[in-house]
Amino acid sequence: MPKTRRPYPAEFRAEMVRLVRAGRTPGGLSREFEPSDQTIRNWVNQADIDEGRREGLTTAEREELRRLRRENRILREEKEILAKAAAWFAEETGSTPRRRLGS
Repeated sequence: MPKTRRPYPAEFRAEMVRLVRAGRTPGGLSREFEPSDQTIRNWVNQADIDEGRREGLTTAEREELRRLRRENRILREEKEILAKAAAWFAEETGSTPRRRLGS
């Protein structure tokens, strides 16, 4: 099972980005500090997007998308549960549920 670690603090990530922009290489920073060079490159790329230097989803947009996908999944599960419950009650009572107009 892969090891997981707590996310790096925002201040640490910002400092790594600042050092790369000041001329240090992600590989050199990786050897000196813990994160991999690819992780540091990802932080620099995301910082460029957040600051409008590159095209892509900002951190806030990614968080909103993640939240909306989670909410959508929960709503679909709830809808499925309600449909099954309605079918079960209809079967138990011997009636069929009426559809409302516009549904």
